[in-house]
Parts: sequence; C-alpha cells; structure tokens
Amino acid sequence: MPIFSSSTLRQMSATAAVPPSAAMSSAATSASASHILNLNHNQLIVSLNARRKSISASSSSFISTYRFNCDISRSSRMISYPSPIRIRPLCPVMEWQDCTVKMEVDVPISVAYKCYSDREAIPEWMPFISTVKILEDKPDLSRWSLKYKAFGQDIEYSWLARNMQPTPNQKIHWRSLEGLPNRGAVRFFPKGPSSCIIELTVSYEVPQLLVPVASALKPFLERLLAQGLERFATFAKSYSADTPK
Repeated sequence: MPIFSSSTLRQMSATAAVPPSAAMSSAATSASASHILNLNHNQLIVSLNARRKSISASSSSFISTYRFNCDISRSSRMISYPSPIRIRPLCPVMEWQDCTVKMEVDVPISVAYKCYSDREAIPEWMPFISTVKILEDKPDLSRWSLKYKAFGQDIEYSWLARNMQPTPNQKIHWRSLEGLPNRGAVRFFPKGPSSCIIELTVSYEVPQLLVPVASALKPFLERLLAQGLERFATFAKSYSADTPK
C-alpha cells in the first residue's frame, strides 16, 4: 500500500471534493473572464489610439494656426501703410460769367485803339470804373477800383490787372492777378477809313455778395458795358480832335 504525505493527501482530498461539473463551470468562467479582459484591453487600445489621433490632429491644427498667425504678424510688420489722408473742407465752386457787347465807332481804327490803350482815362467813359492807376515801375500792371450802386446796395471791388502783349490796332487783353477775379479782351475790326467796330468781352467770377442775383447780373452788366461803349464813341471823337496829327 503506497504511503502519501500529508500535503499530498490534502491536495487529493480537495480535488475529490470538487465535482466534475463544478470544475468545468469554473474553467468556462475563467475562459469567459479572460475573453472579456482581452476585449476590454483591445477596446482600451482602440480608444487610446483614437484619442492620440485626436490630440495629434488638434496639435497640428494649433501649430498650423500659430504659424499662420505668426506669418501674418511678421508680414504685417513688413507692410508700410500710407499716411492718413487729410480731408479738406470743400470750397464752393464760384460761377463765372461772360459778357460781350459790340458797337460801331465813327473814328479810324488806329484812333480807337490808341484811345482804349489809355487805361487811366477809362473811368471817364466806363460808368462803373472809378479809378485806374498804372504802376510806375511796371507799366503793364494797373490797379482798378469799381464803385456802383445796384441791387439795393453799394458795390465796391478792386483788383490788380496785367495787360498781356497787345496786337496793335487789333487786340488788347488783360487778366487780374489779385482781387476780383476777371479777364477780358477788346478787339478792333475795320469798318471803313474813318470807322471801326469794337467788340468788348469781359469774364468775371460772380462775387459771393451777388450770388443771389447772379441770373440778373449778366444782363445788367451787358447794359452797362453797352453804355460805356456809347460814351467811348463820343470820348474817342474828342480824343481824336485833341490828339496831334
């Protein structure tokens, strides 16, 4: 009869105490638990991989955005922006008017030209011109003053004018350099041996004071210019008589 040790007997007793079905159930349970652990482990790995990819994508996006912002920041520092534009208040555009009158004068064209060239004598026949003074050191420049009562008020203006290079017996023209803006020309056309036609054109900027009556100003001035040429015709005849032959 074999002799067993006490520890061997305890192991044999424990094995004999577990029925075969219980042993099979225990093995199945162990296998199921192992399978569940394997599934959980795989799911954990998949979840960790997905999380790592998400973190990697977020990091890449952040790095790209950071680089883009840095590039913009660097480029913005390199851009030279223009200086701010200064907006000046708009000045009102003033209206210019042109007046032209024409008249036949019974004096030779040479006499009419010489008479009109005497600028300081113009106030004697032009109704609204009060004074004309030629500058001694610059005879092509002259100072003009205008005084006239019209449209219910006393009108007074002055200007410095320059006579441009004339064409003898044909044209005298001028333009203002300061004061009331104006320019004009006088043209002489032969009519016969003892008469000529004078055409006077005056252009001027309508003064601010007379803007409300600008529509009436042009016909009013044309009448004054016509009156002036009528008086010039009489003045030129006396001028011709007083001028040495």
